[in-house]
Amino acid sequence: MTHHLSIDQHSLAYDLEGEGPLVVLAHGMGDTRHSYRFVVPALVAAGYRVANVDLRGCGDSSLGWDGYSRTDIAGDLVALVRHLGGPAVIMGQSISGGAATIAAATAPDVVTGVIELAPFTRTQSVSLGGLLRNRRYRTGTLRLVWAVTTGSSRGWARYLDPAVPEKPADWDAELARIVTTLDEDGRMKVLKAMGGSSPADAGARLPDVSCPVLVVEGSLDPDWADPVAEAELILADLPDGVGEIAVIEGAGHYPHTQTPDEVVALTLPFLARTLPRA
Repeated sequence: MTHHLSIDQHSLAYDLEGEGPLVVLAHGMGDTRHSYRFVVPALVAAGYRVANVDLRGCGDSSLGWDGYSRTDIAGDLVALVRHLGGPAVIMGQSISGGAATIAAATAPDVVTGVIELAPFTRTQSVSLGGLLRNRRYRTGTLRLVWAVTTGSSRGWARYLDPAVPEKPADWDAELARIVTTLDEDGRMKVLKAMGGSSPADAGARLPDVSCPVLVVEGSLDPDWADPVAEAELILADLPDGVGEIAVIEGAGHYPHTQTPDEVVALTLPFLARTLPRA
């Protein structure tokens, strides 16, 4: 069943399944909560209550929000956790990794842990050497910039090809669903707004995070010339002892879609350490 949370006269859509401590899942730009379709059943089976949310302006959530920054998204996530009666661990992918960082920094009373999947949490700079030497990075960067600049759903589909190097069995249907959703009036405008937002707000809050943080990178993520180096820079800005890194070999920018079993295997021990049980 899809639920809706009203925030400032707007509507945030989410699914809620399972019983137990709360885990909130937040997807990346250009996507919807459906990207966690393989992860949710495993977390529910492990004894967790899972809230899988469509970000503002995405999926079944309403359009017309005033902003689409990581700070804006973080406020929505905290509001959802409070509405559902936290505490919670937030898993955020890409832009939502940065949003989860801000949520943890601003609401330590209800956010007990953060899992960042392929996160955009720091201000980025294009690696010229990487563009010259790394075909994966060059292809991903050029296609991502083209899609965000032009607002083309087909351009976004072309970016997703290297971003998901090994496709799940349902990928043809899933890609068609993504493109159809982005073709709805106003959805590509949201993607462009998110793509144009700076991660600086999230990076500035990294020193303020006190809960455990797990940064998960795919070794073949085309968004960085060196995904592990990006994760190490995130950890360097966190307080000592707060963060840890896990790398999934062969995964791209969407490990929860491409390698869900590996994501779940990393997630369950982290949840056991960070989410209290009654």
